[in-house]
Amino acid sequence: MTYESFLNSKRRLAAFKSIDISRDELNKALFEHQKDLVQLALKKGHFAIFAMTGSGKTPMQGEWAYQIWKKEQKPVLILAPLAVAHQSINEIKNILGYDVKYCESAKDVINGINITNYEKLDKFNPCEFVALVLDESSRIKSYTSKSRDLIIQSFKSTPYKLACSATPSPNDYTELGNHTEFLNIMSLSEMLSMYFIHDGGDTSNWILKGHAVRPFWEFISTWAAFFTKPSDLGYSKAEDEKFKLPNLTMHHIEVEHASTTSLFAVAAQTLTERRQAKRDSIKDRCEAVAKICNSSDDNFLVWCELNDEGKMLKDLIKDSVEVKGSDSDEFKAKAMQDFAEGKIRVLITKPKIAGFGMNWQKHCKNVIYASLSDSFEGFFQSLRRVYRYGQKRDVDCYIVTSEAEANVISNIKRKEEEFIKMISGVLEQTKEMIQREIRRTKTIKTEYEPKMAMAMPEFLKVS
Repeated sequence: MTYESFLNSKRRLAAFKSIDISRDELNKALFEHQKDLVQLALKKGHFAIFAMTGSGKTPMQGEWAYQIWKKEQKPVLILAPLAVAHQSINEIKNILGYDVKYCESAKDVINGINITNYEKLDKFNPCEFVALVLDESSRIKSYTSKSRDLIIQSFKSTPYKLACSATPSPNDYTELGNHTEFLNIMSLSEMLSMYFIHDGGDTSNWILKGHAVRPFWEFISTWAAFFTKPSDLGYSKAEDEKFKLPNLTMHHIEVEHASTTSLFAVAAQTLTERRQAKRDSIKDRCEAVAKICNSSDDNFLVWCELNDEGKMLKDLIKDSVEVKGSDSDEFKAKAMQDFAEGKIRVLITKPKIAGFGMNWQKHCKNVIYASLSDSFEGFFQSLRRVYRYGQKRDVDCYIVTSEAEANVISNIKRKEEEFIKMISGVLEQTKEMIQREIRRTKTIKTEYEPKMAMAMPEFLKVS
């Protein structure tokens, strides 16, 4: 038996409750490629859409949820990050025309589309819902997190499931494995043992077996679609023009070295050294950020990493509001929504608080990083709150660091290059397979066009 035959014998294709629906029955407000993805997700029953930020995941998941409710007439639940829930309600209502109920607890649930925050999940009965949507499903990324286990175990028997997230890092195999587990396709450990080997002595890193590369991506394509632009789904390059990003200008501002331990600037190497470099330069960096924000009446989104940075920035920047971890959920949600509507000129917060899901491109084109972590995902996602499809203006991104933080910048650039290369590779691997899956969902009809007059048999003729 060949290795490929062995994989095929072990392979499990998703075979769950599903809905066969024609594209003509889907909401007319959706783009044609969005209809393709919704139709495929309904056909599969348990599915994941990994789409670039701003590509319309919210209307797609709203349509998916509505069509399931329409057929089943039972409650559907959407789980979303804090503040994203209210934004999603507005988008689904304005784009699709459907009502969505925001729920604080089980007593608020209606027989329709319901939405709540991940933080409130423990207040609901999973058995009450016929379908579950995970908005920003990267929340289940950490395989040790309690939220991951709670979501996977609580909704293990849910008939329909949809996971929606920005395109994940293709080499983050545990994230893909957690999605297979959530979607009831196979466990993370099964996926890893079937397609991967350990990276030498580091058991936390996994490498695709050389002869398993194509079978692995074929397997992924049976339950997920990677999407960045319409041509990924077989549409013409002309369709990509609707999803063209504006120019992005990166400004690196380096403040003078302010070390308490060294006379000259030395590039920080270890995590401890990088943290110390941040603290040594906090005053100079915050003043540099404030100078940019106070020089115009434009809207600015300011990202920070330290509590002390947030407090100092709030004191230095006029017309600014800080959203911090200790704030109430209600305050966080209102401040984020007010910024989205242009009611707040400068918003100061951390990527781990508001770096996922929010759409702030309408009123803001300026992003400032008062400091950076080593997380490329955090940087990529937080920048995409403004630099995303739908942004009409050129975007300016300012990164303010001390001289000792040169390694942080180079690390982010290296990870960005690797990310772009990997995404291109994955799209190349899965493009044909996803297009094939989409074609299978389309109903093939042979039109009946009679060209010959009907002749009645002689024995039936009556004189």
